[in-house]
Amino acid sequence: MLTHLSINNYALINQLDIDFSSGLSIITGETGAGKSILLGALGLVLGNRADLSSLKDTSKKCVVEAKLDITNYNLQDFFETAELDYENMTIIRREILPSGKSRAFVNDTPVNLSALNDLKSLLMDVHSQHQTMQLSDANFQFSVIDALAKNINFIESYKKGLKILAKLKKELEVLEKSQQEANLQYEYNLHLFNELEKAEILVDEQEELEEKLEKLNNIEDIKLNLSEALSISVNEEIGIQNLLFTLENRLSKIAPFSKEYQELLSRTTSVKIELDDIVTELEDANEHIEFDPIEAEQINDRLQLLYNLQKKHYVNSNAELLVVLEELSEKVSQVENADENIKQKKNEIETVAAKLDSVALKISESRKKVVPSLLKELQLLLSDLGMQNARFSIKINSTKNYFLNGKDELEFLFSANKGGNFGELKKVASGGELSRIMLSIKKILSENMQLPTIIFDEIDTGVSGEVSNKIAAIMQLMSKHMQVITITHLPQIASKGTQHYKVFKEEINGETTTQLKKLNAEERVREIAEMLSGKELSESAIIHAKELLN
Repeated sequence: MLTHLSINNYALINQLDIDFSSGLSIITGETGAGKSILLGALGLVLGNRADLSSLKDTSKKCVVEAKLDITNYNLQDFFETAELDYENMTIIRREILPSGKSRAFVNDTPVNLSALNDLKSLLMDVHSQHQTMQLSDANFQFSVIDALAKNINFIESYKKGLKILAKLKKELEVLEKSQQEANLQYEYNLHLFNELEKAEILVDEQEELEEKLEKLNNIEDIKLNLSEALSISVNEEIGIQNLLFTLENRLSKIAPFSKEYQELLSRTTSVKIELDDIVTELEDANEHIEFDPIEAEQINDRLQLLYNLQKKHYVNSNAELLVVLEELSEKVSQVENADENIKQKKNEIETVAAKLDSVALKISESRKKVVPSLLKELQLLLSDLGMQNARFSIKINSTKNYFLNGKDELEFLFSANKGGNFGELKKVASGGELSRIMLSIKKILSENMQLPTIIFDEIDTGVSGEVSNKIAAIMQLMSKHMQVITITHLPQIASKGTQHYKVFKEEINGETTTQLKKLNAEERVREIAEMLSGKELSESAIIHAKELLN
């Protein structure tokens, strides 16, 4: 609910502060006084586009601020999603700088116009004869029926299910596309996989084979050097073994004379034992060293296979080949298991679709139940509004398609004349008829759901007499459930307001400005009397105005 509006440096307004309250608020004023400026300022603060022409003084910034009580609107989730601070008494501010730059704030948090427009639809609903085309929109028509059918929870559940269904269908599409692409590569990948698997690759195998081959390729040098090493070690005259034996013998004779000599003897003995082991291994190596051409060929073939595989797969080691093998295994398995995965995904889709169908059926059934009462109430209201022959034809047809709000298609037709053919609202209803239809629908909605503040901008144009009284009565009824603000030229409607505001132009220091003031009881009598008889007030106009107010 709008509780306060502050406007600075906007169009013909220098500075304006005005409080609003619940119930039915009336705004009147002469043509050209600036009622549209007020609507423009409200639209600006709620996200409409702006330019420098909005500034009264282009050297100063324009600021429009609206204070709204949103306690009963259940908007906490919206504020959380939009990353805004929630306050029951929310303040929205819009600034237009002299540079042309525009800024918007919600509870002092900067916000973009997209989020502000989303918030606008939850806070303010402006209706004029030019904005009744919404009546022909199927989504709006469904929203009316669903409000009466109390389908809100069902539709929320349906929307969640629809998101899940769309996600599963997307996943199935990806699976099927992947399968198609994988099938094209399957035979080749399977060949590569079998080739690598058959090779039985080991991580450290290449290094070991390269070492063996190096040994076999240098067998003659190895044998020669092993023989010479043995000769150096075991020669009876100059061999290391014999010399160490002699050294050990000499040291053993002097060891009893000193710990130092004993230590030298001990170390020499250790060297001798180590050399004996070396000689044993040299003899063994020399005895078994021989060139095996078959083994050399086998190792060479094996290494060549590994080199070829590495080159083929653009890698440099067996470890990387094993990674390739694992990747190929996954690709092959993906194709081989694809049918099962696709079948499983289709089963999931069928399960979700069945649940979704069940919810959609409940939505459809509850819609069909309320159509007769909606038709009856609409036609009664329109009859009171001077459209005695107005008739509606509302048909709900179930389909196999999944729409955003269920599986129904809606046929919402209208006939204004007795015996006339039914047709689409936008084609067969006049502007004035559309205004009265919209008023009737909003009245019904106000009794069945929490609506935002609604502003009627001269939708009573072209009506008079008893019909205007009926329009006023409907607005009064609506104002019991919500805040209603109406801009009107009709005294019959103006007299029914809980509070009455007047828009007027005033010249201050040679400058024309638009003003808005809340009228007291006496001022209100005078304003309605002027609406009845013009500026020249008659006693009868004043009496008539008082009668209307009473």
